[in-house]
Amino acid sequence: MAILIDEKKRVLVQGITGREGRARTRLMREYGTNVVAGVTPGKGGQTVLGVPIFNRPQEAVNALGKIDISVLFVPAAGVKDAAISAIEAGIKLAVLVPDRVPLWDAMEIAASAKANGATFLGPNTLGALSPGKGVVGMIGGRAQSARQWFKPGVPKGVGVISRSGGMASSTGYYLGQAGVRISTIVHIGGDAVIGIRLPDAALIFEQDPLTEAIVIFGEIGSSQEEELAQLIVDRKVTKPVIAYIGGKAAREGTRFSHAGAIIEGGRGTHAGKVKALREAGATVVDAFGELPNAVVEILKKMKGQSLMSEADKNAMWNTAITRVEPNKVAVRGYNIAELMGRVSFGAAVYLILTGELPSLAVARLMDAILVSSIDHGATPPSALAARSVASTGATLSASVAA
Repeated sequence: MAILIDEKKRVLVQGITGREGRARTRLMREYGTNVVAGVTPGKGGQTVLGVPIFNRPQEAVNALGKIDISVLFVPAAGVKDAAISAIEAGIKLAVLVPDRVPLWDAMEIAASAKANGATFLGPNTLGALSPGKGVVGMIGGRAQSARQWFKPGVPKGVGVISRSGGMASSTGYYLGQAGVRISTIVHIGGDAVIGIRLPDAALIFEQDPLTEAIVIFGEIGSSQEEELAQLIVDRKVTKPVIAYIGGKAAREGTRFSHAGAIIEGGRGTHAGKVKALREAGATVVDAFGELPNAVVEILKKMKGQSLMSEADKNAMWNTAITRVEPNKVAVRGYNIAELMGRVSFGAAVYLILTGELPSLAVARLMDAILVSSIDHGATPPSALAARSVASTGATLSASVAA
């Protein structure tokens, strides 16, 4: 089981015709999300990636029936109207990806959600991902990466709640490398006013019978971690909680990465959050790198079903770009042994940066850009040699060997 998103949820994408909306719709569909409609005012009747477009959420609901989730990829100034139109159409969860949504707009969205029995994730969220089931938003970046990094919670998994977008994916990735299965990863959003807060997400995971433990990437600012600690004390959250809190060195009044992470008036400090959680009975690690092993040890003690067998882990190592297996190294899904015989140095750089091999014209342009940058800025001798050889049109292997 999973929370917020699974393979059965019917999803609407608002802003689907924009660059970001189109790209993330492709990610969601490739991962298996049931995207049934898109909305862009004035473009009703068109299609994007085979998805029908409507002018308003209500039109989509009228034509297609119940829609469970709307994901918004619209400019910040348009988020309020887009979100409220989805909520008033009967959609019960809105995922607000954009950041810099005006504070009063977020408050109006909250009021509309409360009045209509709905809720929202964000603003400023990467969304949620249930491994092997579906993703709303952009966690994982690419469908292939998300499949490799995040291990499905079968028979059970741990729930991940993150206040940081980038660390939502990183936490899931390192848990997977440690052999931990995941039920759902949730990035709650980084703005000062958000819908589903950290304690709210913990309560949702508490009700999920297939989530065995809750893993937290917390941050300074707000009282969310302290509220979670109180839920543990009150026995409203009974599952093991394992947490890391970022921002230990932050000073009062300094924003830490985004609007929701700022210490003010002595509230929301790193020390206060760690103390509250530990006194409540949660496990709090001192370094992020300690988090995966702490989760593994707790699952072992409780004889949990979220740990993979050695056979399940397979002998592989992944990053956002590479996949390393015995006798094989892949870059962006391409076997490096094959690449080294047929692509230029510039083409290889383009592949690493974008995930796609360039056309011949773009590859030549990349080579020219690399060569033109030789005399600009600090350049290690090895890189200088590789760039010089690349300028002759040599292959990747020849350029690197130089």
